[in-house]
Amino acid sequence: MEGQAPPQIFAPARRRAARRRADRRAVQSDAARYVLDDMVEDVVERLAFLRHEPGTAFLIGDRFGALAAELRALGCAVTQADAAQGLDEEQPLPVQGFDLVASLSSLDTLNDPVGALIHLRRALAPGGLALACLVGAGSLDALRSAMLVADGDRPAPRLHPMIDVRAGAQLLQRAGWGNPVVDTRALSVRYSSLSSLVADLRAQALGNCLARPGPPLTRSQAALAADSFGQGTIETFEILTLTGWRL
Repeated sequence: MEGQAPPQIFAPARRRAARRRADRRAVQSDAARYVLDDMVEDVVERLAFLRHEPGTAFLIGDRFGALAAELRALGCAVTQADAAQGLDEEQPLPVQGFDLVASLSSLDTLNDPVGALIHLRRALAPGGLALACLVGAGSLDALRSAMLVADGDRPAPRLHPMIDVRAGAQLLQRAGWGNPVVDTRALSVRYSSLSSLVADLRAQALGNCLARPGPPLTRSQAALAADSFGQGTIETFEILTLTGWRL
């Protein structure tokens, strides 16, 4: 039905708490940041390839300020925001008329991603570029397998559903982005243990923020999961990038 509210898959309060916790960890010198670093590098490369030189930019989720620093070095005026700072991405953005709007690791845990993409497009000036990077479907296979072993015959919702290339294209079409492009690339990371992966996910605000998460693992389940995950395991993040313009 037109105007029907989207299903509440994620809990906004848990999402904000996860991002605030990640912000607190970000000040530590050894804080994990490789997923965001990969996204920043990708955005910078795309801007160069597209020969798009924004004079103004609105950045969502650039928690370490790396993309802002790159853009400011090019003379771009940057505005930054994040859910941890009170931004509601499912509402119109507070400022409009930007040459570039970029969202990093944020859209995948919204209940209304189409609405958020519409707001990103509307925040652009005519001819402006929008880029959204997120962890997509196909990610964290080793973790998923370990959780299934731990849960046995009664699997619980441990990881949230993720967007794949086809779904991303459908979202952009519904949001009205001009010249939409969706692509994916793999980022592989080796972990010494399951606990090191979990710590890195929390440090990067990539943990479970479902509205109805599964129960905590028992001690025996946690041991099963750790044994299943093993040591020196390579885990993969599939980074999905959505690109489009305001025509």
